[in-house]
Amino acid sequence: MTGAGERDPDAPPVALTIAGSDSGGGAGVQADLKTFHAYRVFGTSAVTAVTAQDTRGVHGIQPVDPEIVSRQIRVVAEDLEPAACKSGMLANARVVRAVAEALEETALPNYVLDPVMVAASGDPLLEEDALEAIRDDLLPLCAVATPNLHETEMLLGRSVGDEGEMREAARELVELGAGSALVKGGHMSGDELVDVWSDGDSTRVWRAGRIETGNSHGTGCTLSSAVAAGRALGWELEDAVSSGLHFTRQALATAPGLGHGNGPLNHWTDPRRP
Repeated sequence: MTGAGERDPDAPPVALTIAGSDSGGGAGVQADLKTFHAYRVFGTSAVTAVTAQDTRGVHGIQPVDPEIVSRQIRVVAEDLEPAACKSGMLANARVVRAVAEALEETALPNYVLDPVMVAASGDPLLEEDALEAIRDDLLPLCAVATPNLHETEMLLGRSVGDEGEMREAARELVELGAGSALVKGGHMSGDELVDVWSDGDSTRVWRAGRIETGNSHGTGCTLSSAVAAGRALGWELEDAVSSGLHFTRQALATAPGLGHGNGPLNHWTDPRRP
């Protein structure tokens, strides 16, 4: 039993998601909190936008005032002391800069940057003016960035079409300031799925057979929050990435088939622990 203001040594670690709300529950804050829970990590949130969204697409977006976004981050950081955090959908440049300032001020550790730009349905989730802010203000703060191929191409301003270019891209993202980068190959053609991680000095590649499914909504959110959860648990970064890839793959393979479009994943999946 602990008194007010005393942290229970047996309490679960805390993680923070900074992302948009998905009314359909498959992506964004909802997917992140479900993933944290699967890892037995206590989830907190800073909501950056409210979306009217389902498995068929995004039907409306209302960004949250940047000052409220910043205040959410600050109060959670001060009181609950997250051991890791992640960001997803940030909507516009004003929100991006507010998040960057709050992260610098609070010095939250183990920051995972998922540079969400487009929903799986193809609907844009980021205004054009925000790309430069993500590259300049957030990338240098993160321990790991987790862009898919399209997001990688937008950040670097060039095409990325094969494994060799993915390796180069991961290293280039580190040169731009990221602590490390996981370039995800899910959008590349072929039967083999390739994901490439680099911290600038070493590179690791994960290979797996492609899972054919019509239910992949929230894949990027799930992976990045799984990595953050692993770091909150104190795992080494490569172990957290490896577990996150495994968790996401199993969640894809056992997706429940909800909705009439691109359905959500199965967040009841058990994580693989190192």
